[in-house]
Amino acid sequence: MTTDLFDCRNAFAETLEALAARDGRIVVLCNDSVSSSKLVNFAELYPSRLFNVGIAEQAMVGMAAGMANAGKIPFVAGAGCFLTGRALEQIKNDLAYTNSNVKLAAVSTGLAYGPLGATHHSIEDIAWMRAIANMTVLVPADPVETAQVIEVAAATEGPMYLRISRLGVPVVHSSDYQFRIGRAAKLREGTDVTLIACGVLVPRALDAAAQLAGQGVQARVLNMATIRPIDRDAIAAAAAETGAIVTVEEHTVYGGLGSAVAEVVTQTHPAPMRILGIPGLFAPTGSPEFLLQHFGLTADNIAKAALKLLG
Repeated sequence: MTTDLFDCRNAFAETLEALAARDGRIVVLCNDSVSSSKLVNFAELYPSRLFNVGIAEQAMVGMAAGMANAGKIPFVAGAGCFLTGRALEQIKNDLAYTNSNVKLAAVSTGLAYGPLGATHHSIEDIAWMRAIANMTVLVPADPVETAQVIEVAAATEGPMYLRISRLGVPVVHSSDYQFRIGRAAKLREGTDVTLIACGVLVPRALDAAAQLAGQGVQARVLNMATIRPIDRDAIAAAAAETGAIVTVEEHTVYGGLGSAVAEVVTQTHPAPMRILGIPGLFAPTGSPEFLLQHFGLTADNIAKAALKLLG
């Protein structure tokens, strides 16, 4: 894992530009978020293939469904809080119900807009999206995985929700990594406990595993980049082979990664669990780093939760 930090929005935009150069069906819609979605260069390269609809997320999703019906491959970019919360009915009815080939690229998700307060926090989006039939939910952890997620999304039919953060993250995947929908990535072997994380919390889970190793506890680390369809085999194996699971997410503890993992654990191999996230309340105003600290989403606290679970 490198120590340099990267903005996954750059990987998203650069990959989209490369895809557009190869495939004329690629189009982009955004909600007055050309700059924050890192689409300025795309707009200059392909001005007739980027549609800035303004602050009209519901119309934007409906337009994307129409474009998909006409044979295009639309990527819909916008702040996660507004893309999901404001356009949820259109996402359900116009995209998922009709199985439209539209890719929702939610940027600045989780606590990335921390200083703007609860209205801009996107901490319920995974729960909303994974509850909708036909919707694939992907949460890449670093720029390597983000680029591959965009490539795979463009090549795979059906509606998808792509959760792309603006928080700086290190590279956790090697250059030979191959992302596959529905397959978790085992980033560290372990037999005593499993740490399952997604998105920006993956490197913190790795740091926690390193801390635990110093105390004689070998923690397996899984990057669960696909929330739906989730990797049931990897979860069941983790429960059976390590006997305890801690999940970590930049999301409410209700309905997100932890809930999805718990559903599999209870059905396959019941084991003690701890779900770390935002405990079912509106987050206060503050920097993203302050909020992650405030909710205990740190390597230290992940390690402490694992030790407590192990007794």
